[in-house]
Amino acid sequence: MARRISGKSNRDPRAADTRRGAQDTYRPSRDEILRYIAENPDRSGKRDIAKAFSLRGDDRIWLKDLLRDLADEGLLEKSRKRHVRVGALPHVTVLDVFGRDPDGGLLARPAEYKGDNPPIVAIRVSRSGPAPGIGARVLAKTFPTDDPDGPAYTARIVKIFEKRDEAVLGVFRVLQDGSFRIEPVERRQPELIVDKEFQNGAKNGDLVEVEPARAGKYGLPRARVLSVLGSLTSEKAVSMIAIHAHDIPHIFPPEVLAESEALKPVTLDGREDWRELPLVTIDPADAKDHDDAVFALPDADEKNRGGVIVTVAIADVSAYVRPNSALDREALKRGNSVYFPDRVVPMLPERISNNLCSLREGEDRPAMAVRMTFSAEGRKLRHTFHRVMMKSAARLVYPQAQAAIDGAPDDKTGPILDTVLRPLWDAYAILKRGRDARQPLELDLPERKILLKEDGTVDCVIVPERLDAHKLIEEFMIQANVAAAETLENKKQALVYRIHDAPSLAKQESLREFLQTLSLSLARGAQMRPSQFNGILERVRGADNEQLVNEVVLRSQSQAEYSPANIGHFGLNLLRYAHFTSPIRRYADLIVHRALVAALGLGPGGLTRDEEARLEETAVLISASERRAMAAERDTIDRLIAAYLAERIDERFDARISGVTKAGLFVKLPQYGADGFIPVSTLGDDYYIYDEAARSLFGERSGKGYQLADHVEVRLVEVAPMAGAMRFEMLSDPKPLPGSKRSFHKAKGRARASQPRSRGRRR
Repeated sequence: MARRISGKSNRDPRAADTRRGAQDTYRPSRDEILRYIAENPDRSGKRDIAKAFSLRGDDRIWLKDLLRDLADEGLLEKSRKRHVRVGALPHVTVLDVFGRDPDGGLLARPAEYKGDNPPIVAIRVSRSGPAPGIGARVLAKTFPTDDPDGPAYTARIVKIFEKRDEAVLGVFRVLQDGSFRIEPVERRQPELIVDKEFQNGAKNGDLVEVEPARAGKYGLPRARVLSVLGSLTSEKAVSMIAIHAHDIPHIFPPEVLAESEALKPVTLDGREDWRELPLVTIDPADAKDHDDAVFALPDADEKNRGGVIVTVAIADVSAYVRPNSALDREALKRGNSVYFPDRVVPMLPERISNNLCSLREGEDRPAMAVRMTFSAEGRKLRHTFHRVMMKSAARLVYPQAQAAIDGAPDDKTGPILDTVLRPLWDAYAILKRGRDARQPLELDLPERKILLKEDGTVDCVIVPERLDAHKLIEEFMIQANVAAAETLENKKQALVYRIHDAPSLAKQESLREFLQTLSLSLARGAQMRPSQFNGILERVRGADNEQLVNEVVLRSQSQAEYSPANIGHFGLNLLRYAHFTSPIRRYADLIVHRALVAALGLGPGGLTRDEEARLEETAVLISASERRAMAAERDTIDRLIAAYLAERIDERFDARISGVTKAGLFVKLPQYGADGFIPVSTLGDDYYIYDEAARSLFGERSGKGYQLADHVEVRLVEVAPMAGAMRFEMLSDPKPLPGSKRSFHKAKGRARASQPRSRGRRR
């Protein structure tokens, strides 16, 4: 119950504020606040809570302080603009149905959960609503319960994801006696027998899709080969494993292809004619679709001396993919395109992604364009959006454009060097001033790229040079994304933001403890800024531990996601941000395009009211699709590298420690970008203790050990190509770890208090 209180208040919830006079006031108890947040997850912002309890004036200041206290005590955390109980499920989330209760009701768990013990959710199925089966994955709205003995939540189904069919993947093997077996690519699948009449042309070592038959009482179950996906040694087969393992839709239904083939090119009707403007595309050399083009020129306005006008034109996918069409439903299901080293699983059919919407050189294409004016200091003064018809003046690649600026133009860049390219670079120099003043997070972690041979196997792993051409396009796209978010906010139009929360208090404290082991400090404060992290990174630039600190700072960051509720983008240090520039490969951008069309009255294809009502569900779906794609891409690279190194057992490699756990060390081979594991039991004749703060394992007797980002020499001991797993043996001797003897004993005591010791034995 709310307490009736009177008297003075000094951040004490048990006292009233005398500035409200002699009148008594009601303030809810801590338990009531927590209960309200649990029962109203979609209305748990500070304003919502204040309104629910009729708090005004100074009582709102009291509420703000109380919420901060609850967060400091670990009872609440802030998610977007809402407060949630620590460990609570989001109001809209993805669930996996795993079983039934004694009464036959469906039970589920969250598909993703940060804690160790995910809560149980009881699925409420209406008579007329969808009914999933065990093993299904669903999008649902969750509601907390008060039953201490039952499930922590109930849920109402919003959408059932398509169930995988009964087909499974495996490797076709021919045994010495001539019989056929299917070696599963997932451990939970059993080995299968294939009779000769069901071989379907498969050969030894082929990756195949098979349909298991019902198992008999004795022996292995049988199966028939449905299709041959390729040789196990080819990249196509390896990426196909990831596609199936992560349930990535990769075959367009006939109705989707038919709809795309029936589309006719968009005409100039209702559009501004920008075909004479020399917009150019600058992309990677292997790009097949081109969804952004750029142009810049000095601002002729005397009031903006030294300023520039930047134009960014983006493929108008909303002109072709209309809400609730077959194309639209399939695009939402995919969420985004997925990129493998030698394969792309596109979000849209090729006729749209590589033809109708791709901004091809010399061809008329519909586009959504934004024209932005910047001051000489790089501050955006204004912008306008336009629905246009454009014609790309040139298709350029990054090294080609950069070479022209650096004094080596070719036949294509030479004629446009002074009229197009130099003005672009001049504009980038101005936008960079604004970026430097904004101080986004500046991590230095180069990305590696796998190059394949013609047979699909790994040729080499390279670190592409980071050019100003890359940075130019990146900054232009960021500013276009900001302009889109600002316009939609000003028009009070609902949209999907790209949000990135600040590091949680727990991650901040963990990072702070780590930095202390390196005699570095990170200031405490509720409002962290990217510049504070940049200061740390600048202090270690060029030092031996530069890579280590960059890695740990990266791991302290939150994960970016999509949401209709804006909290800003911490990493870019922006108050509002929305993805607008890649609608060919991201559904989020298509939503923003439709929102702009609707808000600005730019014709057909705008966001519908039904879509607006489902924005929260859509944001959850596309955030999950993005994480799914990242996992599939990572798994494919791991399998490719493992298969490539399978013939190099017992070889020595230079490596870097990429992860430290109680069980051992993860190491990365820089020349290949491959990861492997070294069990703690093989490290040496000492008791190794895990120091979480220092990200290290150290010997109890010697005090020497290994730390995250250390450069070491290792020997490859074992490879499991299908799992993408490798095991190594440590060859480098342990070394004294940074810090004083006092900090060593503190870490030793801290580790002893939290875990048992691990004995290592060198092989």
